[in-house]
Amino acid sequence: MSLDKSEVQKIAWLARLSIDEQDIPNYSDELSNILDLVDRMNSVDTKGVSPIAHPLDLVARLRSDNVTETNQRDHFQKHAPLTEDGCYLVPKVIE
Repeated sequence: MSLDKSEVQKIAWLARLSIDEQDIPNYSDELSNILDLVDRMNSVDTKGVSPIAHPLDLVARLRSDNVTETNQRDHFQKHAPLTEDGCYLVPKVIE
């Protein structure tokens, strides 16, 4: 698949990217190569292949979830200008 100048400009506009006019042919080639790779990958028969999250069969080591600090919410909130029911109150910025 080969992208022309107008398609590259439209993709740049959709992505909110500014590209120089002299760079468009290079972008066209690179994006076309990416789309060709996707087409080749889509044509591979993957029936019988189960999806995996990681190529290696590893188990993450997790730390124990123990409380290590005391609750200091009241201490921190006494310096805030406005609080209510343990929450910080902020000015409304969206209507």
